[in-house]
Amino acid sequence: MIQLSQRMVALGTDRSEIREAYAFAQMRAAEVGAEKVDDFSIGNPSVPAPATVAEAVHQLVDTVDPIKLHGYTPAQGDAAVRQALAEDLNRRYGTKYPADSLYLTAGAAGALSCVLAALGCPGDEFLTFAPYFPEYKVFVESAGGTLTVVPANIEDFQIDFAAFSAALTPAVKGVLINSPNNPTGVVYSEETIRRLAETLTEKSREYGHPIWLISDEPYREIVYQTQPLPWVPSWYDNTLVCYSYSKSLSLPGQRIGYVLVPPQVQEAELVYAAVCGAGRALGYVCAPSLFQLVAAQCAGQTAELAVYRRNRDLLLDALREMGYTCAQPDGAFYLFPRTPEPDAAAFCQRARKYDLILVSGDSFGCPGHVRISYCVPTEQIQRALPKFQALAKEYGLIK
Repeated sequence: MIQLSQRMVALGTDRSEIREAYAFAQMRAAEVGAEKVDDFSIGNPSVPAPATVAEAVHQLVDTVDPIKLHGYTPAQGDAAVRQALAEDLNRRYGTKYPADSLYLTAGAAGALSCVLAALGCPGDEFLTFAPYFPEYKVFVESAGGTLTVVPANIEDFQIDFAAFSAALTPAVKGVLINSPNNPTGVVYSEETIRRLAETLTEKSREYGHPIWLISDEPYREIVYQTQPLPWVPSWYDNTLVCYSYSKSLSLPGQRIGYVLVPPQVQEAELVYAAVCGAGRALGYVCAPSLFQLVAAQCAGQTAELAVYRRNRDLLLDALREMGYTCAQPDGAFYLFPRTPEPDAAAFCQRARKYDLILVSGDSFGCPGHVRISYCVPTEQIQRALPKFQALAKEYGLIK
């Protein structure tokens, strides 16, 4: 019998619930026709990338030496690209980040993996807040740490500070946040970010070591509220930002993102070196070269995001009218309603009778809820509403 990492075998054979639901939807589409299956399982943007992306790709292919275009860049990314991305952030947030604050990665997953490997020592504890993206646990444990989940405040999904304070012991190395949030679509308010920063500053001083704040921000531009999204590093110095262009530019398959290590981070040069070292150890050096250059040309732009707001309003209003309860999502492209029975997995299974594919909140650390990814064509939502209504009638939400 060959000897393999049993943890890696388990990760490879026990797929995430999101991927399992997506695979089931693909199978059903092949059996009964895609037009009969309403798949809300995965956050795969239906809005095309802006025309400027295609224009940049064509211009780069036509004008740049193929050796440079498709060759290796420095491990942390092309210097001119990093400078362009830093200038975009400085223009938007009034900061003075240099190019060497940025480490380019294969999406936000690569960014998170590098940050956690850079910060984490064996046995370190990291906190996050339910509901949370399930891969956080994989990333933290791969870095040798453990993930502690602070229970959700299911009324509005802002931070429950009493529960957070109880969990924030001296053993905690870092805190992971995600706003706008996957799976709720909730945006942390400025008041929440302010209290979070004050708590972390106070406890870092009390415990005698920095508590790192890791801000996972792939949905940063997808917001519907009128007030500006808080720029987290301006509230808390020891913040590391993980970003991806997957959602803002509708480029999930191109795997381009970055880690930002702001200069005000404690021993920033050493932290940046650790991020670079983590990229080296994980084999994450040199993010895709062509899309480094595309990101530099398209920084600050977005796809046509208005369709997500229309989808949210259509689906949220309809579900509430049917009797479902759902917190207000002011960003991203997810709804996270409560299920009419405590067993969310059973609710998702019943939904499959109608070829309505949803993801249980259990895997996000929040039972009794279901994630609906509405980054789909509006016509699909309109087609699916009678299915949600039929479910509501089954559960007695509609008389």
